[in-house]
Amino acid sequence: MRKLLRLCPLLLAVALLFGAGPAFAGKRVALVIANSAYQHAASLTNPVNDGSVMARTLKEAGFDIVDSRHDLTAQETRRVLREFADGTRDADIAVVYYAGHGIEVEGSNYLIPVDAKLERDTDVFDEALSLDRVLVAVEPAKQLRLVILDACRDNPFGKTMKRTVASRGIGRGLAQVEPTSSNTLIAYSAKAGFTAQDGDGANSPFTVALSKHLTTPGLDVRRAFGFVRDDVLKSTGNKQEPFVYGSLGGEDVPLVPVKVTAAAAAATANPQADIRRDYELALQVGNRPAWEAFLAQHSDGFYASLAKLQLEKIGAEQAHAAATEKAKQAEAERDRLAALGAQKDTQAKAAADAKAAEQVQLAAQKAKEQAQQQAAAAEQQRVNLAAAAPSAAPASTASPAGTNVASLTPATAPADLSRSVQTELGRVGCFSGAADGNWTTSAQRSLSQFNRYAGTKLDVKVASTDALDTVKSKQSRVCPLVCEHGFKADGDKCTKIVCRDGFAINDDNECEKQRAAKSAKPATAKPATAKRDDGDERPARQRRQAGGEAAGAAGGFGGAAGIAAAAGTSRRSSGGQLFCNNSGCRAVNRGCHLEYRGGGGPGNDANAEVCN
Repeated sequence: MRKLLRLCPLLLAVALLFGAGPAFAGKRVALVIANSAYQHAASLTNPVNDGSVMARTLKEAGFDIVDSRHDLTAQETRRVLREFADGTRDADIAVVYYAGHGIEVEGSNYLIPVDAKLERDTDVFDEALSLDRVLVAVEPAKQLRLVILDACRDNPFGKTMKRTVASRGIGRGLAQVEPTSSNTLIAYSAKAGFTAQDGDGANSPFTVALSKHLTTPGLDVRRAFGFVRDDVLKSTGNKQEPFVYGSLGGEDVPLVPVKVTAAAAAATANPQADIRRDYELALQVGNRPAWEAFLAQHSDGFYASLAKLQLEKIGAEQAHAAATEKAKQAEAERDRLAALGAQKDTQAKAAADAKAAEQVQLAAQKAKEQAQQQAAAAEQQRVNLAAAAPSAAPASTASPAGTNVASLTPATAPADLSRSVQTELGRVGCFSGAADGNWTTSAQRSLSQFNRYAGTKLDVKVASTDALDTVKSKQSRVCPLVCEHGFKADGDKCTKIVCRDGFAINDDNECEKQRAAKSAKPATAKPATAKRDDGDERPARQRRQAGGEAAGAAGGFGGAAGIAAAAGTSRRSSGGQLFCNNSGCRAVNRGCHLEYRGGGGPGNDANAEVCN
């Protein structure tokens, strides 16, 4: 079997030289969904930006159809999935990328539309979209069905969601899934049960890594996700590990076909190449039998040490899973005895067992995290050594401690060197395209921009090892951050520009005062004074009542005739507003107005004079 694996590169080169076309060169379709503007939960900053990056990456990779949507409701999501399923019927490769909120309920995963309320746990079945529904949309594709979920965030509805059944589990992150259809891969931004980070920039670490590696020409999709995993572990300090579920056949399945060149036949033998290839195959499979088979063939050396660390990590993960399950059972038994009102000594024993199981779980969790960090650090060391000295080979008698390694890969091809320079330029903020290994004018401009801000004089016409080493030496951003319209640079991240009332963002990304719409000049408002209608058109009974009231006022308060006369005089001089009390009437002072306070009668004025 190993001899057959060692012949694969040569057979592939011969096939390419004789014009054997790759089976993956057929129709490729993609659907990108990004939800940020949630109506009943806090909005997310990155998903729409991530969706734009992925849509652009897939379009530049030559996909036949790239349907990009954002901020979809449940009804809109169902309609879009139906339409996309129609386009996958004659496709060889179908890809769905989703960024937004996701939730796991009782082992099933759901994507949350922007209009979901999720007031109770059972609402997820009506208001959210199950992952199985997405898999149905890509099922007609013949060669590769790929679903990418950048949705492993904290559940925003978890604190307010009502539980209809106390035993119904709502997990953290997304649940592990094993696709039932062949040639299907499901990629999570973080391993099942863990949450992912949005990062400090405009895009999540997962999407940044995807845009660099996923569409590399000729790169098998499984190896591409391996590089994505390495980048995310590095950028998050080993806190986030992407994971891929599902399996493919033995042939490479790249999303972008490689250009056929005669250089493919020039592969030379390397003493460590066979061991490295076997190691990478075991790394892709990633389970205990694969690593045990590798160690049976290669019992010592550098790669054997790495394989043993991977086995320790798997063992620690399995031990943690068993401890977690035992702790759940002990906790359930304690709660059951308490509900039944069992004897105190029985309940005390159950509580002690639950406490002990919890301690075992915590210890297993700590051991698992330590093993994961050790394995990730060792794998990162392997990648770094491969990039540092690509022309040498690793020592054959390496040990976990004090490994003396010169290199792990054969000499770097020009395309690989260009891709490495592009990747590093992207890391320091000078290159935003896909790291495809093509040294185009865009890549040249990016290196020229690096020269400008780093104060270097590198040759921009070609990608050189000097350029790679110089860019690698920069540990932080070099080129200034470029933000989309409506956002501004704030350190190493883009923040949304918020204008005050009456201002809006113009084309120059600045707050500009809005012009008020022209309207007719409003008529001058008349003073809000009460009028008594004494016209002759009133009914006779109303005129008699009005006369009686006037007579009563004159008899009760005195001087009514004088008051009326003063009122008539003041209306002509003060615009019609008068202030009257027992002592008489006068014009309201300038800048003042009357307010009706109610009441009226001796010693109680109905109106009050209020001055600004």
